[in-house]
Amino acid sequence: MDRIRIAVLGASGYTGADLVRLAARHPNVEIVALTANTHAGKPLGEVFPHLGMLRLPDLARWEDVDWTRLDAAFCGLPHGTTQEITAAVLGENPALRMIDMSADFRLRNLDVYAEWYGHEHKAPGLQVEAVYGLTEHYREAIGSARLIACPGCYPTAALLALLPIVQNGLVEASDIIIDAKSGVSGAGRSLKQNTLFCEAGEGLSPYSIGKHRHAPEIEQEIGAKAGGPVIVNFTPHLIPMSRGELCTSYLRLSGDASPDDLRDALAAAYAGEEFVRVVGRGVIPQTQNVRGSNYVQIGVFEDRIPGRAIVVSVLDNLVKGSAGQAIQNMNVAFGLDETAGLLQLPLFP
Repeated sequence: MDRIRIAVLGASGYTGADLVRLAARHPNVEIVALTANTHAGKPLGEVFPHLGMLRLPDLARWEDVDWTRLDAAFCGLPHGTTQEITAAVLGENPALRMIDMSADFRLRNLDVYAEWYGHEHKAPGLQVEAVYGLTEHYREAIGSARLIACPGCYPTAALLALLPIVQNGLVEASDIIIDAKSGVSGAGRSLKQNTLFCEAGEGLSPYSIGKHRHAPEIEQEIGAKAGGPVIVNFTPHLIPMSRGELCTSYLRLSGDASPDDLRDALAAAYAGEEFVRVVGRGVIPQTQNVRGSNYVQIGVFEDRIPGRAIVVSVLDNLVKGSAGQAIQNMNVAFGLDETAGLLQLPLFP
């Protein structure tokens, strides 16, 4: 088939840069446009020297891109900035596939979006058609979607571990505690005091306790599998490393379910999946086992407290948690081999 002509909105951010890194070696992709309004006119190698060896178009303002020439666009802009731009781009080229890595189209309920993001949704007509881009669970819908809302990194790690066991009624959906930790790149590339080296280094910090915006996203998807609304206990932490994410979920088992039942349900759910690995009993998932890759590791453990289990999931927040999953969704949307451009093995050490 002809190469898919793509643009990357927000190419000067960490997720945009990783999208370019992966797409540049994708056998079916041609990078036609890169946008970064604050760096317009610069070569990408000036913003990200590690990509300087690639032959790429210079960064441009998104308004200056000819969107009619493109087949797909990946959006790595901050939340709250994507809705109006997406509407404008799809207005110019209704046939384009928009694969959004921001939070702007993830929440189906517009009132919930307004509550958690502090403003009314600016493209409610498009929200109706947005498909949640958790590939392993929405593959069929993604295949025909024009607008794909890729999950956040924390929800990807948590939901891949929890959805199959909730759907099978093995745990009490009303009693889920998720302790999550992410590398500093998850906070984005803009200057923030809490991500300065002296602030984030040599320490571990929780943030947005009881009010993180990924919580309603996790609740939306778990509630859909549980058959009704749920509230989860979700606490994220910033850990002093560049990449990686680990979610430890504490669960109350249902009825006679055992941790082995949870592991069996996960193994059955992901038996045919390339990128999700359910490890054996006693094997502990670690972020260094997936760094730089699109792979996920999930492990199940018996808690010392009777009737409870612990599930640990790890991924690279910039790959499976963002850019890698976005490319995986593009592959599905265009009928390509789902693993195309994504089979890089983890970097270790």
